[in-house]
Amino acid sequence: TTGRGMDAGNLRILPLNTEKEVYAMTRLECTVASCVHNSEKCCCKQGILVEGVNARESCDTCCGSFEENRGGLFKNLFKTPETRLQVDCDVLNCLYNDDHQCRAERISILGDGARAVGQTECGSFRER
Repeated sequence: TTGRGMDAGNLRILPLNTEKEVYAMTRLECTVASCVHNSEKCCCKQGILVEGVNARESCDTCCGSFEENRGGLFKNLFKTPETRLQVDCDVLNCLYNDDHQCRAERISILGDGARAVGQTECGSFRER
């Protein structure tokens, strides 16, 4: 354990900010270029939801916030790509899930070419 968080393999678990009772923001890299919220491998939403209540592997998870950019015509002109954001997590069996909040220092959302939520996944899932 370090003063900045617990080491869990190649990712650190972020500590709870006890003063404000909020979690540190997670660094997100998103390779789902077909998502309307993706810009420069970042997400333009303030937060995302990772789903997969009974997941045992990464492929059992998905980004519940995914929305297909049909035809690739939509360009997000009003939102700024966020490198750090709130990640809500319904994956009960993930090492980084703490009361439905992701505490991994960074995560990657995978699913290049995805056309549906189920074709995305949290590449940082680690079974407890």
